[in-house]
Amino acid sequence: MEIWQAIILGFVQGIAEFLPISSSGHLILVRSLMGLEGDYLLFDIMLHVGTLGAVAVYFFKDILELFKPPFKRMGLLVLATIPAALVGLFLGDFVDGIFMSGKYLCFTFLATAVLMFLTEFFAKKEDYNKPLTIKTAIGMGLMQAVGVLPGISRSGSTIFGGVITKTEKNEVASFSFLMSIPMILGSAVVETYHVITDGATVYVLPMIIGVAVAFVSGYFAIKLVMGLVKKANFKWFGVYLDALSFITFFWLFL
Repeated sequence: MEIWQAIILGFVQGIAEFLPISSSGHLILVRSLMGLEGDYLLFDIMLHVGTLGAVAVYFFKDILELFKPPFKRMGLLVLATIPAALVGLFLGDFVDGIFMSGKYLCFTFLATAVLMFLTEFFAKKEDYNKPLTIKTAIGMGLMQAVGVLPGISRSGSTIFGGVITKTEKNEVASFSFLMSIPMILGSAVVETYHVITDGATVYVLPMIIGVAVAFVSGYFAIKLVMGLVKKANFKWFGVYLDALSFITFFWLFL
């Protein structure tokens, strides 16, 4: 892997992780366009760690609040993490084997587009102002489990899961970002273990540069999404993903 490729992939990861367009799907697509073949799962995970750093910086105060009594928000975060953790534990190899090739990206991109149109519809239907509850955590947690599939946006699906529970939109957005922390940390630990035990190609310098780029671009993507959530403006992401779904369908199947 060349340095310039790592920079592009880091930028794509940072932007696509928090914009509701699926970072995993875009990484697969961009790598394919650049002709990169092989096992890049560890590289992808480390790019996610870069965006995790952006979450830690932007939501530093929110993270500290998790550790203050009565630990309600921490409990909700644990609850919301369980569905995706179970999917990763029991179906991770199945998902990787079928979806990591990118063959079905056109369909998962389309599914995310539908979620974006639905999110805007429900978010603008009325002024949601309910606090974060167990119902919110369950809804967002179940949608995060769906977001394990490449092409399904994790941030987009979790925000949708929160919006349909009529929870206040800023609460939904910040909690969605906090939900990425245990998922990314868990994936990083598992993949690091696999590298140590099984061995894998590690692109050290490109990885470091890619992580740094993902951190910077991810931070600005968070700021952008927080502004979009207030306006409940998601339809343009749906339009973009519709077009991308159409293009990838003809590219892969015709």
